[in-house]
Amino acid sequence: MELLVFLIFAFLAVAAALVVVAHKNPVYSTMALVFTLFSVAVLFILLGAPFIGVLQVLIYTGAIVVLFLFVIMLLNIGREDSQIAGHKAQLFFALLGAVSFGSLVILALSSLRPKVLAPLTPELVSLKALASTLFNEFLLPFEIIGLLLTVAVIGATVAARRPTAEESAATAAERSIETKEARP
Repeated sequence: MELLVFLIFAFLAVAAALVVVAHKNPVYSTMALVFTLFSVAVLFILLGAPFIGVLQVLIYTGAIVVLFLFVIMLLNIGREDSQIAGHKAQLFFALLGAVSFGSLVILALSSLRPKVLAPLTPELVSLKALASTLFNEFLLPFEIIGLLLTVAVIGATVAARRPTAEESAATAAERSIETKEARP
């Protein structure tokens, strides 16, 4: 029964991740990301790490994806127009790359020998060990990732900001003056 639940949620996680990448509407992609992260949380719980599963739901599904959705709604990003018909060579090479990657994954999985893993101990999945590792050994990368996410959100907001009516009128007036000065 546990294997069946694992396979179902593994399939759902992969399918939802494909929707995240393939969907044209960013809001639907973000909602599919929520479903992907929830499925991964269930996988963590099935693998014997319930605390990591709960953190996955609270932090990623609850906070990070809500931040993504907030930025998407704030920037009013619309649906992407697809121009697949005009890029047949790009589509061909993308499919060729996907088939190559899939065959390499199958080759790597077939060459693996099954390993017998030691059972998880309470020390491996304890909150104290996780906090100690995260805030001692990986403190700098943890802070850098937080800073990187903040800079990315600010950069996306600035890059996608639409000019106000006053800024558009001022830019048009400047262009008009430059055009008049350039004429002999």
